[in-house]
Amino acid sequence: MRTTLTLGNLGAIVEGTHGNPSEILGPHEVIDAGRTWLAIRAFLPDTQQVWVLDRAHGTPRPMRRLHPAGFYEAICPCPSSEPPRPYRLRVADTSGNMSTMDDPYAFPTFFTDYDLYLLGQGRHYRSFEKLGAHRRVVDGVAGINFAVWAPNASRVSVVGDFNQWDGRRHALRKHHSNGLWEIFLPGLDDGHLYKYRIHPRAGEAIEKADPYAFRSEVPPKSASIIADIDQYVWSDQNWMQQRASFDFHQQPVSVYEVHLGSWKQRDGQWFGYREMAPRLVEYCLEMGFTHIELLPVSEHPFYGSWGYQPTSYFSVTGRYGTPEDFMYFVDHCHQHGIGVIIDWVPAHFPKDGHGLRRFDGSALYEHDDPRRGEHPDWGTMCFNYGRNEVHNFLISNALFWLEKYHIDGLRVDAVASMLYLDYSRGEGQWLPNQHGGRENLEAVAMLQEFNRAVHSQFPGVMTIAEESTAWTGVSRPTDQGGLGFDIKWNMGWMNDTLGYMQHEPIHRKYHHNELTFSILYAFTENFALPLSHDEVVHGKGSLIGQMPGDLWQKFANLRLLYSYMWTHPGKKLLFMGGEFGQWNEWNHDAPLQWELLQWDSHQGLKRLVSDLNRLYRQQPALHQQEFIYPGFEWIDCHNHEDSILIYMRRAKEPDDFVLVCCNFTPVVRHDHVVGVPCEGLYDEIFNSDSEYYGGSNVGNHPGREARPVGCHDRPYSIHVTLPPLGVTVFRRRSS
Repeated sequence: MRTTLTLGNLGAIVEGTHGNPSEILGPHEVIDAGRTWLAIRAFLPDTQQVWVLDRAHGTPRPMRRLHPAGFYEAICPCPSSEPPRPYRLRVADTSGNMSTMDDPYAFPTFFTDYDLYLLGQGRHYRSFEKLGAHRRVVDGVAGINFAVWAPNASRVSVVGDFNQWDGRRHALRKHHSNGLWEIFLPGLDDGHLYKYRIHPRAGEAIEKADPYAFRSEVPPKSASIIADIDQYVWSDQNWMQQRASFDFHQQPVSVYEVHLGSWKQRDGQWFGYREMAPRLVEYCLEMGFTHIELLPVSEHPFYGSWGYQPTSYFSVTGRYGTPEDFMYFVDHCHQHGIGVIIDWVPAHFPKDGHGLRRFDGSALYEHDDPRRGEHPDWGTMCFNYGRNEVHNFLISNALFWLEKYHIDGLRVDAVASMLYLDYSRGEGQWLPNQHGGRENLEAVAMLQEFNRAVHSQFPGVMTIAEESTAWTGVSRPTDQGGLGFDIKWNMGWMNDTLGYMQHEPIHRKYHHNELTFSILYAFTENFALPLSHDEVVHGKGSLIGQMPGDLWQKFANLRLLYSYMWTHPGKKLLFMGGEFGQWNEWNHDAPLQWELLQWDSHQGLKRLVSDLNRLYRQQPALHQQEFIYPGFEWIDCHNHEDSILIYMRRAKEPDDFVLVCCNFTPVVRHDHVVGVPCEGLYDEIFNSDSEYYGGSNVGNHPGREARPVGCHDRPYSIHVTLPPLGVTVFRRRSS
């Protein structure tokens, strides 16, 4: 590049206002008297002398000091037949100390033309390998390459503890085609703090954390940290190989939802990832859960958001340790047969000054119009899904967690708020789509592409939608017009079932349809049944506290609820503390009430959940056909007067089924006649009223013999005792 140095250019470099210093600094061809020379220029504040060193011969050439602030230039011969020879700079600081450095402006770009094309098209799904801070070796010189997208900035610098946070020193090169900025800083390594100082086209400079940073300071600090996350040695090869062929349709999925900071603590302090791993894994193995689901682990400034307001999407929160520590956590889970799901938040982001909002002084990641760009309920910003680079950022982030951290599933938060332009907005507060409708077509396209990318690149990984409306095809393939998720949370089942259970048993007969309604739509989607953290916060109280009746009835009702849930079609999810009957509403600042396990009632409930997971895993009838009609069959759904439900769950093998009898009142039903499809002895294989769980021990030991007397439109029947507020499960004994 041929450049001419002017007083204006020189002054702009010194004052830190030049929009693209790479046009001036570094090696540039100049023509003098018809001859081509190489002008090497450097801006090095707080120095008194600089020399250019030929890297091959080490020959020093003094540079002229053109400005007392530290602007230097050397004019060197430039043979037209050869490329410029590599050089270094020898620097004497104001104290006379000597050092040798490579010139950041002497190195070529990190981006190929194809990279730039893919980024512009929103199809660079490994953009996390290019944007952000990355180790790089150029001509034997190691350092860190910084790259950031800020198309509306007039100037971008990287500032950090390596340059005294001086925005004049390391201004980035601008790629004019698509608003990317980058610089290579030789000699830099992991552990340094940094931010981007961004000069908008109008207004004061702002400092932003790196959107692609792999590590961040623990809040309230907000700098990004240079981190190489490719050094961890994984030991989960067997798990990953088996996961590739995992068919969640026919396998049990029982999820333990966890907030890491409040599951357990030591003296009021959080456990780190490495300390937490063996404790949590041992507990999940004891309880029989197949997966752990973590509330969002991306860095978030406000701890009280539980992670649902992330600012650094590629940084695992440093509250519990380093990226390698979290890798150890996932690795340990995998080595013991436990999958790891994380909550992912592409619906919105907070307004914190160091975050994504108005990143380059303009509405870059969000919409400028608040009718599209702001979420009225949460005081957060909504992503502009129609912008290619934002589309790229989000999908790349999803794939990042799967590749770098071996995550087994992504539960996507607040999908409904993404799908509807009028979500939580009144008249005049939202803008329709191009067809005049309320559907966010750009968000739909992003979610479909997200699911296609995940499933094509990471077979066996689950995508799960928290979607609370009747949007059609959430868990149907994209080539059939669906969104492409594997599983959808069944919010309707959760609301109806909890509402029903909160009624006093004497009134439940008037609300019988709140239970039976779920089967009318149970197979329209691939559902999971969630009793999540959302049901035990904001004044709702704990699950045990929401149950009616005296102390015995509260525990019996909760055992009944869990037993009904585990035998109902759909994968299972339970938030921590619910498994042993925590009394307090969940508080993210405090550990669970583990001291309650000194009481038999809480121990009994914990044993019940463990046995339900065991039953769920051992009985194919309970997990093989959870998403299709052949997996469920009503025996009696009409007995509202007695608040009784009786149904069968079937495996793929026609003769493999279980019979489930639910009594939602505290009245023992003796000699209750139940129709069954075939003769034989029906063993009671589970009873929520067992004294082992804290119940009254009303049951049907050793089983019931079917009689050739028809009932419920079946040719045979058995006479059973239905325990109070209890669920019994029968299985026909094989001959």
